[in-house]
Amino acid sequence: MLRAAWVSLYRRLCPIAAFFLFGLVALSLSRLGLSLWHAARVSAADGWSTVLLQGLRVDVSTLCLLYGIPAVLALLLPLEGRVGRAWRHLLRWWLILASVLLVFMELATPSFMAEYGLRPNRLFLEYLIYPEEVGMTLLRGHLLAVVIEVAAVIVLFWALLRGSQRWVGKSTTLAVEAGWLWRLPLALLVLLLAALGVRSSLGHRPLNPALVAFSTDPTINALPLNSLYTVGYAARQLATRSETSRVYGDLPLAEVVSEVRASSGLPASAYVSDALPSLALRPPQYQGKPRNLVIVLEESLGAQFIGSLGGRPLSPNYDRLSRQGWAFERLYATGTRSVRGIEAVLTGFPPSPAESVVKLPASRQRFFTLADVLGRHGYDTGFYYGGESHFDNMREFFLANGFTRIVDRKDYRKPAFVGSWGASDEDLFARADQQFRQLKAQGTPFFGLVFTSSNHDPFEFPDGRIDLYEQPKQTRDNAAKYADYALGEFFRKAMASPYWEDTVFLVVADHDSRVFGKNMVPIGNFHIPGLILGGGIEARRDARIVSQIDLPPTLLSLLGIADATPTVGQDLTDPQRLQPGRALMQYDRNLAWMEGNDVAILQPDKPAQGFRYDPASDQLQPRPLRPELARRAHAYAMWGTLAYEKELYRLPKARP
Repeated sequence: MLRAAWVSLYRRLCPIAAFFLFGLVALSLSRLGLSLWHAARVSAADGWSTVLLQGLRVDVSTLCLLYGIPAVLALLLPLEGRVGRAWRHLLRWWLILASVLLVFMELATPSFMAEYGLRPNRLFLEYLIYPEEVGMTLLRGHLLAVVIEVAAVIVLFWALLRGSQRWVGKSTTLAVEAGWLWRLPLALLVLLLAALGVRSSLGHRPLNPALVAFSTDPTINALPLNSLYTVGYAARQLATRSETSRVYGDLPLAEVVSEVRASSGLPASAYVSDALPSLALRPPQYQGKPRNLVIVLEESLGAQFIGSLGGRPLSPNYDRLSRQGWAFERLYATGTRSVRGIEAVLTGFPPSPAESVVKLPASRQRFFTLADVLGRHGYDTGFYYGGESHFDNMREFFLANGFTRIVDRKDYRKPAFVGSWGASDEDLFARADQQFRQLKAQGTPFFGLVFTSSNHDPFEFPDGRIDLYEQPKQTRDNAAKYADYALGEFFRKAMASPYWEDTVFLVVADHDSRVFGKNMVPIGNFHIPGLILGGGIEARRDARIVSQIDLPPTLLSLLGIADATPTVGQDLTDPQRLQPGRALMQYDRNLAWMEGNDVAILQPDKPAQGFRYDPASDQLQPRPLRPELARRAHAYAMWGTLAYEKELYRLPKARP
């Protein structure tokens, strides 16, 4: 009788245990493969045992989350009858689909890691919202990888479907069924063990990425995790934004405001509002008739593609233009996504661990942008893009915050070339130039944000425009060279146009391409080109360390706009300001604050760490952290959170 009862319990739990073991083996093999891929870096971090053992811990937690409740239900629900048949059917499909999902995420990891240096994360989820753009990118640029992954998933699904019929699907009547005296206590024990397995800690905090992080190399810290865990963790972050924004620890608003004001370089009298604590007056450098403004936001164009910044020789046009304008030699992006670049360049808002404000609901009205303040001065405010403006919520954010004109993919009647991400840069610039000429003829001042897209995977551009840097055609470097060609053609037209003399132009990248490295924050991959030129702009090279958030107040100063704004960046028209400079950079959930070559890095649930940055070698060397550096980094990280939540980053209501 006892043996029969144990056979009954075994029959109930054996299928789940088999799939649990399969998941454990599959995840471990995937981790081993990824670790061998990065073997030199794992060895440098002395991390083989940590990666594999902590990885086992994360995998057990993930599998307990997937299979814990099914195991409890398997002990409590009947196996026979209508309910039993329905339960076996449901359990079988749950086990199959969960296993396929685990393997699918691991198969998707190498491509994602090659691009971003991390396992799939929040970015992976965000791209799923745009199946057309992402689908075309995958099919045109990564077809072989997609075919291999789909084929592997289909084979696995078929094998599990066949094999699980014997384990789960068939009914086998037993002479003796284990009674409640056995099943209920065992179900409670399984529930307790599953809960402990999911939590994987007896401490105050349950398992999280910070608990298994052990290196200053973010790629190595990602190896103990598995990709279903990282995507699930990212989904939880998106659902709890307020918690996400405080991963470095909380600070009272008064302390944050005090630090931000003190480090601004502005006198106390410049701050004109208690209700909007960062709202400040900055006397503009330019006095006269307000100028037009054109911002060319270049997609994924890091300093590595710019010859005059020490990169590859792919930018003859930018290099030529940089000798005619105000060129920044050490400008740093705030993040690794286009929306982060838009956030910084258009609004001057500092980065935070949460999503960019371009995508957050509370910033869809009355959030400060250059378009908002310029619109109050009678400017035509337009966004010009070759793709779909709804991507990354750009259209909604722009229309809610000062833009009155949106030109996107549907507005190009006969484009010369259309790729996966829309009309080519040449078509984009031609359309923008046409509009600017019309507005000039009408006597209407204008602000145009021109956002390129040709330098984006799968790197499609027209034939015959450039001498290819390498073979085959569709490579990152060739696309960067084409982007430079299109930029040069635009400025050739603009310099001969009626609007050139009274327009300020900014050429700047939104972020670099393929941002990853051995450092906790790969600072070298945040280095981007930035150039201001136009009528009245003197040629010079600026060696100060500059952040993207410094560009909006600088542009307003060059335009002659004297309005108070909530920006916390520096007006760079004052040559004595910002010496030697500072920049802040968000990389996944880490934030770097760099003053000169001293760097403070904030990590979730860990003390800040100090480093010395060597631009020549692009290396961070640990060093004692100055308290004031950590304090400023923390204050600016929290300012973004608090300003968003309390709706402090806006202009006062316009007078009727």
